[in-house]
Parts: sequence; C-alpha cells; structure tokens
Amino acid sequence: MRAEVGLLTRNVKFQGDESSTDNQYGAVIILHSPGDETTQGRIDSIELTRVGQAFILGSYPIHFHMIGTVHSSYVRNNAIHHSFNRAVTIHGVHYLRVQNNVAYHTMGHTIFIEDAVETKNLIEYNLIVDVRRSWSLLNTDQTPASIWITGPDNIIRYNHAAGSDRYSYWYDLQTTAIGPSYDANICPENDKLGEFTDNVAHSNGRYGLRLFHNLMPRTYPCMPMKYDPTDPENPYPSNPPIIAKFYNLVSWKNKRDGAIAEKVGAVQWHNFKTADNLEAGMEVSSLTGELIDGYAKIVGGLVIGRSENTEEVLDRAHAAVGVKNPRTENFRVEGVKFYNFNWQNAAGMGTCSHCWHDNNTDSGGRTITVNDLYFDETVQ
Repeated sequence: MRAEVGLLTRNVKFQGDESSTDNQYGAVIILHSPGDETTQGRIDSIELTRVGQAFILGSYPIHFHMIGTVHSSYVRNNAIHHSFNRAVTIHGVHYLRVQNNVAYHTMGHTIFIEDAVETKNLIEYNLIVDVRRSWSLLNTDQTPASIWITGPDNIIRYNHAAGSDRYSYWYDLQTTAIGPSYDANICPENDKLGEFTDNVAHSNGRYGLRLFHNLMPRTYPCMPMKYDPTDPENPYPSNPPIIAKFYNLVSWKNKRDGAIAEKVGAVQWHNFKTADNLEAGMEVSSLTGELIDGYAKIVGGLVIGRSENTEEVLDRAHAAVGVKNPRTENFRVEGVKFYNFNWQNAAGMGTCSHCWHDNNTDSGGRTITVNDLYFDETVQ
C-alpha cells in the first residue's frame, strides 16, 4: 500500500498557452490518415500539460484516429498532466503501444478505447492518478475510469491506476461496434479477452475493476452458444465458449468493491488480492443461463477485510464481505484465503449479489461450489 510516485517533468514540453486553464482549451495532437500503416506516430519522453479541449469530442492530448493497424506507432515514457479531455485516445486503430506513461489530474476516461472495434493494442506499465469526472464529454465521463475499454481483445497489463472518481479499469463492453465504426457483425461483449495481467487498482470512488454490462466470450461472438445438456463431453457443439482469465489483480481501498462483474460467461479470476474495500473484495452479479458448472470461477486469492492500515469506519449495517457470489447457480470459489473479517456484520463469503435491486428475485441462497478455502481464526 505504498504511495504511487511518478515523474511529471520532461525536458521537452508540449503545452497550451496561459489562457488554457481558464478556458479548459489546451493543446492537442491528432493523428489521422487513410488506412493501415499510412501514419507513424512516435511520441516518446515528452511532457504534455494544459492539454485537451473540454466540450469538444475528438480534441484529446494524444489522439490516434481511424487509421487501422499502426504497428510502428507508440506513445511511451511521457508525462501527461492537467488535461481537460483525457490523455490518450485509441480510436479505430490496432496494435498501438501505450507504455510507461504517467497521467495525472485528467478529466474523463484517461486512456480511452473508443468504438469497440479496436484490437491488439498494448497498454502496459502506465501510472494513472487523479482521474476527475467531466460534465462536457460523454455521459460515461461523469463516472470516469483510468482505462475505459469497449472491446475486450486488447492487452492491459502491469498498470497502476489510483484515485479515480469512479473506476480504475472499466470494461464497458458493447453489443455491437459503435460510433463511426458501427458494425452489427462485430459483437464485442462476446469476443475473447486479449490479456489482463498484474494490474493494480486502489483508492477509487467505486470499483477497482468493473465488467459491465456483459462479458460472455465464445468462438463465434455474434451467434448463440446453444448449450446441449445431453452431451457432457461436448456441451457446446456449435459455438464453444472461450475462457477469459483475469490474472493477479491487486485492488484495495475502493469505496465499494475491489472488482465487480455484472453478467459473465466463462470468466475466471486467478490469484487476485484485495483489502480494505468498503463493500466487497470481489463481486459477481450473475452468470449467463447457458453456462455449466466450473466455467466461471475464482481460483486462488487473498482477501483482507481490514488491514492495519485501515482508516475507514467499517462497522456499518451492510459491512464488507470478501467474496459476494452471484444470484445464479454454477459458480465456483477455489483456493482463496480470507483474513480479518472480524467485526459486526462482516463476512468472508456472501451470496445473492444485487438481489435487493431486483424485485423479480427471491433473494434466497444459491448453490456455490467451494473448495480449499482458508479462513483465519478472527473471521465470523
């Protein structure tokens, strides 16, 4: 739980003028060209400040716009701070590298994957701190994320994201491609996950990681899975699910959950660590009804109710739980260790996520398969 430290200064500075702060109208870099590989943008080791233009969609500090594949392009080792409209936007491009950047005091989603057609972009080793809501951009920018992801087939790894008004990592997955890239034959919420590994999230207004609305990866994303219960050896003969594995998330001191998933298919969380989250370490709301037992699960992990570094008052009526299980069947929790849920109403495990939101549920228990769990002696 050490503080994040990032260097904001560089010898080369790209900035707005003296009036930029009052007008929220800063400098921008936009890269656009007719198609694949027709532009190379290499932005390395500079400082960008008083950048981005509020109230104007598309006017971002660094904006790769509708190029297609950009294998030779990158944004790395930069400091982007005091931005009025995001930091880096990835719009209609593939294979862009966004690495080793520091972003601080930005408005709206900071690293922004826009139309849900973007794939194979690499976002790694970035530090993002102090993400602020914006009332001048998209509706979702009123609840901003450090990294906003509309399509899952991208690589998100080794990032630290802290102090957002709402989220660190928000998979806001779309039913089709959207915006200028609209295509009903692209179904991002059912696409495979690229990679999510070794990311850190903390000190957010809501969640460290949010999967919303759905993530149900399958071989043919725009076709149903059609579960066949008569063939246990091949239960999805026409469209098998693809397992999405989220690895090694570390998420602490978020005002709600370390991580939450709304509705998922074959999605698994491996070796996550959470602590001092006010409502839950990990929460899964529901599983698709086509999913058989064992495809969706938590495997390994460490969940701490309150650490020695806790400053929040935690003895509330709806006090924290370590893992809050879904309001549907066929979920598993394996190999998780629970510590320090030792105050009134706290619990290592809970059930029936969001049942109190939905009058159509019976608010009862669900069958959850568990094994190899460890609870220290203070858990009630």
